[in-house]
Amino acid sequence: MSNDRIRPQLDVIDRLRNLMVMNEGIHLPTIVVIGDQSSGKSSVLESLAGIKLPQGQGICTRVPLIVRLQDNPQADRPELYLDFNGKVVPTNEDDVAKAINNATDEIACNGKGVSNTPLTLVIKKYGVPDLTMVDLPEITKVPVQGQPENIYEQISEMIMEYIRPEESIILNVLSATVDFSTCESIRMSQMVDESGKRTLAVVTKADEAPDSLLEKVTAYDINIGLGYVCVRSRIGDETYEEATLEEAKLFDTHPLLCKIDKSNVGVPVLAQKLTQIQATIIAKYLPQIVMKINDKLEANVAELKRMPENLSSVEDAMMAFMEILGLAKESLRKVLLRGEIDEYRDEKDMHCTARLVEMLNQYYDELQKSTGSNLTGSFLLEEIEVLEEVRGINLPDVLPCTAFLILLQRKLKGISSQLPGFVVRVSDCIEGAVIRVLMRHSENYPQLQSSMRQAASNLINKMKGKMANRMTKIVEMEKLTDYTCNPEYLLERNKLMTQQDTFVNKYLISYGIDLQGMGNVSVSHLWSRNQQLIRQAFDLKMRMTAYWKIVLRRFVDLVALHLHFSVQNLVNKEMEKEIRGERMGRSIKRMMEEMPEVAEKREKLNRSIKRLRESAEVMAEFMDRIAADGDDND
Repeated sequence: MSNDRIRPQLDVIDRLRNLMVMNEGIHLPTIVVIGDQSSGKSSVLESLAGIKLPQGQGICTRVPLIVRLQDNPQADRPELYLDFNGKVVPTNEDDVAKAINNATDEIACNGKGVSNTPLTLVIKKYGVPDLTMVDLPEITKVPVQGQPENIYEQISEMIMEYIRPEESIILNVLSATVDFSTCESIRMSQMVDESGKRTLAVVTKADEAPDSLLEKVTAYDINIGLGYVCVRSRIGDETYEEATLEEAKLFDTHPLLCKIDKSNVGVPVLAQKLTQIQATIIAKYLPQIVMKINDKLEANVAELKRMPENLSSVEDAMMAFMEILGLAKESLRKVLLRGEIDEYRDEKDMHCTARLVEMLNQYYDELQKSTGSNLTGSFLLEEIEVLEEVRGINLPDVLPCTAFLILLQRKLKGISSQLPGFVVRVSDCIEGAVIRVLMRHSENYPQLQSSMRQAASNLINKMKGKMANRMTKIVEMEKLTDYTCNPEYLLERNKLMTQQDTFVNKYLISYGIDLQGMGNVSVSHLWSRNQQLIRQAFDLKMRMTAYWKIVLRRFVDLVALHLHFSVQNLVNKEMEKEIRGERMGRSIKRMMEEMPEVAEKREKLNRSIKRLRESAEVMAEFMDRIAADGDDND
C-alpha cells in the first residue's frame, strides 16, 4: 500500500489517540514495542527512525513513548517535536535524546520510577516509514538503586494494559544472544496472544550470535504468527546509512546468516512488514471504531440527560421535587394497587399485590390451624365444661345462649394473638415497596433521600397502628354477639346436625366415630357423661363449627378491604402530606446545592461527550474523504 493511502489512516488514528478516545474504553490499532532489558529495543527504534534515542544503564524508557514516523520528502530538514502534558516542545536530531529525558523526568518525576502517562515523539523526515508505535519500558525483574521495589509489577501491568486488546500488534524485541523461550516478553505476549496471530518478533544482535540463529527462527517452539525479522544493530559512530549497508552485507556474506530467507532480515524489511501489518489492522478495525464511538456517545448523552438539572431557585427545586413525588405515586399505584409489574419485572418482592394476597391467604390458613379443635382426645369436652358452668334454672333441653358466646370469645382470643405478626409482615412489605420506589425516583438528588426515607417510615408506622387498631376493633365487635345473615350458616349447621342421633346412639359402644367434615373422633372419654349433656354439647359444637367458618372469612375479608383502603389512602393522600412536612422543606432547598459526586459525574460526562463528538467528527471527515477518493478513482 502506498504512503498516500497509509498516511491518512495513520493520521486519523493519531488524531483519535491525541483526543484520548482510549480513555473511553475504545481501543485503537496500535503497534506495541516490548522487550526484556538489554534486548536492543532502543536500537531497533533508532534504526527505523534514523535518530538517536536515550540509552544507558537501567530503564531508558520510563513512560509509554508514542513514536510517530512520517515520511516527508518535501522538507529541507527533519521536523521533530514532543507532545506531552498538553504542550508541544520542538527539538532536533542532536538534542532529541536530551529532550526525551527532560520530558520523561517531568512526567514521571526525577529518578528511575515509571509512569503510565504517555509521551509522544513526532518525527517528520524524508525516508522514514509511515508508522506509529508505542515503545514501553523494558522488562526488569530486579530493581536497581533509585527504582521502586515493585518496578517489575508496575512495568508488567503497563505492558499488559497495552498488549491485551485485540487491536494491538505486539512487536516483541528479542536478543539473538538469549534463549527465546526464557524471555519474559515472550511469556507476557503469549498470555494475551497464545496463538501468536498478532505477534511479530524482531531478533537483534544477529552478528553477535550467528551460530544458532537460523535454528532459533525456524523452530516452532514459540508461536510467533507474524514471523521473525533479524536485524543488526548500529555499531559505534556508524551513520544510519552505513549501518544499513553493513547490515545488508552481513546477511549476504556471512556463511550462516546468509542462509536466513531475505524476506526475514534487515531493518528495511522490518519497516515494510510493520507498514503492511499496520495498514491491515487499521482497515480491519476502523468500522468497529466508528460504531463504538457512536454507541458510547449515544450512551453518554442519554446518561447525561437522565442526570438532574442544575437547580437555580427554590421554585425550580420545588418543581423537581413535585415531579419526583408524582412519578413515585404513579409507580406505587402500579405496584400496590393495580398489580402492574412492568417497572420491576424481575423483582418479586415488588409484585406487592400478589405478595399481599399471599399473606392474607397464609393468615387465613394460620387462623384455621390455630383456632381448630383437638378432635383426637378432647372432642366435646370444652363444650361440656362450658355447659356445666352456665347451667341455670331452666328447661333441660334449652341451650344456654351464654355458652355459645363464651366459646366464641375464647376462639376470638386466639385471633387476637395472631394479629401483631400479620400486621408486621404486611407493613414490612408495603414499607419496602414505598422506600424502594422513593429511592429510585430520587436517586439523582441524594439530599432528599434521608428525609424521604424517614417520612416513609413514619407513614408506615402510622398505617401499622391504624391497621392494628382496626383489626382489634373487628375482633371486639365479633365478641359482642353471634350474628350472620349468611345462609351458609344454617345449611352447614343443619347438615352437621343430621349426624347427632347417630353419634348419640354410638358413642357408648365405640372408641371412635366418623363425622362428616371432622373425620374420626375419639369418644371413649365421653362414656361416663350424661346423654342429654352430650346432645347439647354436640349441638353447640356443630353450631360453632358452622359459624366459625363464617367468622374467619368475614374477619379476613374485612382485613383485606381495610388493607386495600389504607394503601389507597396512603398513596393518594397521606404520602404527599407526610413527605411535604417541615423536614422536607430544608431538603428541597438543599437540592440547589449539587452534590460533589454528581457535579464530578456531570463534568466527566461532558468531557467524555466532547471528546467523543470530536472523535466522531474526525471519523466522519475521514470517511467522507475515502468516499470522495473512491468517486475520483471511478
